[in-house]
Amino acid sequence: MTAPTPLSPQIDPEHHDVVENAIELKEVEGLSQGRIVLRRFVRHRGAIIAAAILTFVVLLATTSIGWGPIPGWWKWTITDLPPIVDGGSPTLSFSGGLTVGEHPFGQDNLGKDVFALVMRGTQQSLLVMVVIGLVATVIGIALGALSGFFRGRTDNLLMRFTDMVITIPVIMIGAILGAWVGGASPFTLAIALALVSWTSMARLVRGEFLSLREREFVDAARVAGASSGRIMFKHILPNAVGVIIVNSTLLMASAILLETALSYLGFGITYPDVSLGNLINEYQTAFATRPWLFWWPGLFIVTIALCINFIGDGLRDAFDPRQRRVATRRALSRAERRAARDAGTDAAAPAAAGA
Repeated sequence: MTAPTPLSPQIDPEHHDVVENAIELKEVEGLSQGRIVLRRFVRHRGAIIAAAILTFVVLLATTSIGWGPIPGWWKWTITDLPPIVDGGSPTLSFSGGLTVGEHPFGQDNLGKDVFALVMRGTQQSLLVMVVIGLVATVIGIALGALSGFFRGRTDNLLMRFTDMVITIPVIMIGAILGAWVGGASPFTLAIALALVSWTSMARLVRGEFLSLREREFVDAARVAGASSGRIMFKHILPNAVGVIIVNSTLLMASAILLETALSYLGFGITYPDVSLGNLINEYQTAFATRPWLFWWPGLFIVTIALCINFIGDGLRDAFDPRQRRVATRRALSRAERRAARDAGTDAAAPAAAGA
């Protein structure tokens, strides 16, 4: 009888680990690393649902009231003051079918459309989140790569500076920077907050570089005459991209909460512009009488943060080779039938040749 190969092992019904390994190997056979990561990510239902919801939120916020010179399809803007209808109550209704009405999220005490305000706040909060995530990731990669690759005095200097930034509460540094540039554009505020949000990324990248710099492919690159910069960013960095992408998403989730907290305290984006935290701060006194003014900004903050966290979980499972998908009962049965069929074919082949 033919010896089993790694892709078609003998199946023991009481040892499902072998079956799961066979299923995993069979499904990724012949695929590139990028295709394998994409396949694993697509199978993470929570991440896919979160990505769909986040895409819907982004499209709704950018197309409804427009962005910059691009007009939107919603009739009201954040400066319009239409007459207050029905005490400003939301006109959105699901009884007897979906009814949007004139002001689906309601109106404030001046008559402003809350839907337009929430969409504008979502735009600004998303802008701050993305800028903080990108800038903090770049700073963290640069400092972490230098620290982990060169070690010694460079490592001590950069990590002691990182420790100094970590010991100071981020919310306090953010409040100081927010009070300093809060009246400026959201982009300027995001840059200022990114300057204190890179520490966790730097430590993670440093750890990855400390481990990867001892691998054989780095020694081969040195022997080939590659410079330190080429080894760092051409050879080591691509092997650490999984950790970087996953933690970038988590960094963005914490960034939107940081901006929300600062705007709520009055140190973030201020009037005449709005953000989701700024709206919660402005309407917190109306929670008892007109709770919809408080609910909608809070709902969008929670939705965005949860979606990004779920996407980060999906990316972590996709990039981490130690994460193994648990095979379902149907998949196990299908693998067992395939193995039995292959075993029968292998046994029948010699008999046919002898006949």
